[in-house]
Amino acid sequence: MLIYKIFRADEYAAFDASGESAGAPVDLADGYIHLSTAEQVKETAAKHFAGETGLMLLALEADTLHALKWEPSRGGQLFPHLYRPLRRADMLWARPLPLRDGVHDFGGLA
Repeated sequence: MLIYKIFRADEYAAFDASGESAGAPVDLADGYIHLSTAEQVKETAAKHFAGETGLMLLALEADTLHALKWEPSRGGQLFPHLYRPLRRADMLWARPLPLRDGVHDFGGLA
């Protein structure tokens, strides 16, 4: 099952340069990396990244991530939370998440 991480441009640049990341400021504050399923990622973008440009969408395979826990969050939904640094080797792909007419364009992903 594919799951997703949204990074701001500077967060992705730091991840790309070092090969791993402990996450965005919210991830550091909460002690785990926030991820979303395909069904959740649009709402995540709208709620936490509204109007932001320069975002990157990363795809990960949930079945291969050790230290991944599914925990209740927004509306009681189970969200994937990664309790270790995210590594470049975890990433299947990354692509820009453009803003079109005020909404992030997932290109048919979700």
